[in-house]
Amino acid sequence: MAAVVNEVNTAETSQAYLESNPVRETKDLITELCRQFYHLGWVSGTGGSVTIKVHDESIPRSNQLIIMSPSGVQKERMVPEDMYVLSSSGSILSSPLSKPFPYKPPKCSDCASLFLKAYQMRNAGAVIHSHGMESCLVTMINPLAKEFRITHMEMIKGIQGHGYYDELVVPIIENTAHERELTDSLAEAIEAYPKTTAVLVRNHGIYIWGDSWISAKTQAECYHYLFDAAIKLHQMGLDWSTPNHGPITNSREVLGGHPNGNMSQKAGPLISDNGTVPSRRCIVLDIEGTTTPISFATDILFPFARDNVGRHIDATYDTAETQDDIKLLRSQVEDDLRQGIAGAVPIPSDNSGKEEVVAALVANVEAMIKADRKITALKQLQGHIWRTGFHNNELKGIVFDDVPAALEKWHTSGVKVYIYSSGSRLAQRLLFGNTSYGDLRKYLSGYFDTKIGNKKETGSYNEISESLGVDNPSEILFVTDVYQEAVAAQAAGFGVIISVRPGNAPLPKNHGFKTVTSFSEI
Repeated sequence: MAAVVNEVNTAETSQAYLESNPVRETKDLITELCRQFYHLGWVSGTGGSVTIKVHDESIPRSNQLIIMSPSGVQKERMVPEDMYVLSSSGSILSSPLSKPFPYKPPKCSDCASLFLKAYQMRNAGAVIHSHGMESCLVTMINPLAKEFRITHMEMIKGIQGHGYYDELVVPIIENTAHERELTDSLAEAIEAYPKTTAVLVRNHGIYIWGDSWISAKTQAECYHYLFDAAIKLHQMGLDWSTPNHGPITNSREVLGGHPNGNMSQKAGPLISDNGTVPSRRCIVLDIEGTTTPISFATDILFPFARDNVGRHIDATYDTAETQDDIKLLRSQVEDDLRQGIAGAVPIPSDNSGKEEVVAALVANVEAMIKADRKITALKQLQGHIWRTGFHNNELKGIVFDDVPAALEKWHTSGVKVYIYSSGSRLAQRLLFGNTSYGDLRKYLSGYFDTKIGNKKETGSYNEISESLGVDNPSEILFVTDVYQEAVAAQAAGFGVIISVRPGNAPLPKNHGFKTVTSFSEI
């Protein structure tokens, strides 16, 4: 009989429960999945692992037992008796018996601490760790990239919270000698990318989670497909990170690489200042005051979000997306209350009733909008409200008349154009996808928001430079209307132009930056 350690004398940790049908069926399921994944090349050489929570309607998911495959075992030859049973906090409740030579003594998965982070931080129901070749190679195309990005691929729809037109972004963390040493960096990636359901480990593999084993398995298949597609498109000289997947025109793309081995290929000069300004391979654009009137957010977007927050939350209250929004807002408000932030009011528990919860949420969001706070909880909810407004034709993205032609010109000349705004990436895509000039996203290669850093800090531009994989930051041109942002970008080595548009704040005298009043001047 398996060895058992009961940390708490409860029904779900009793010997009878450990031998119950739900536990046994989950062990059987992991055994079957590991055989399937072995034949896919995901868990060969004893690598990789699978863990699933024991589904039991009578037990909240956060308290459900965890079944975990062992470490150092031929995954295709495992049997249910090889599995470990853990409590929700990670304590081992049941472990397999030792087997005679040549089998090694049983050992719980080296990934256990990483799996627990996905369970605890995302309330996952299952986690898959794959060593699939695609997930390894896709992190090696550019050793500096900290994200994998892809868009306009059908299989993106299989990733939770994403559609065909969305840009899928998967964080990449650096490998370590021992798997457990990845725990902190994986947790940081989960925290920094609240919508991701996976984290890539460079030169290693990937961790993928879902609210059930079916969700995790489905997403794992889609991620591997997309990685394989990106690798093959790269080999063909095609760019997977842009909407049209056209030929790669730069020497290093978002995920790097040197097409046809040509290390010196560059786009032609974008700016001519007596022939002294270096060639630009990438342009990074601010939105407000640069591509779009400064009043668009303050006079249109923010009032729309403020006026519709109650209606939106009430109509979508029971959806997973809105519950995630509410969870983020609760956490933010709790911090605000501890810090004495003006306008913060307590959000009652769900047991208080939907109306009271919604009313408190509305009060907090209105105060956050009034204070123009740049926080993830607010930006995420606003993005979802604006998405509804754009889809219902209640909102239309506004850009200056010179913007569409300039975007098309840069795109045609092989220059990659990115957006960097304090608004969420969802809000950015909505704006450029729904303008009076049509969908302009086909000219854009990616989006950055303040998750990469504050726009007035040099470190943020260093991060962008590494993400874009340029040989020298001077190959990036940043266009903004904000002097402090221009200073920070220049300190990171970017070329900088300040946009002077109607309604923009005045610039300091003798600021020293080149200015334009229209993109036609760039």
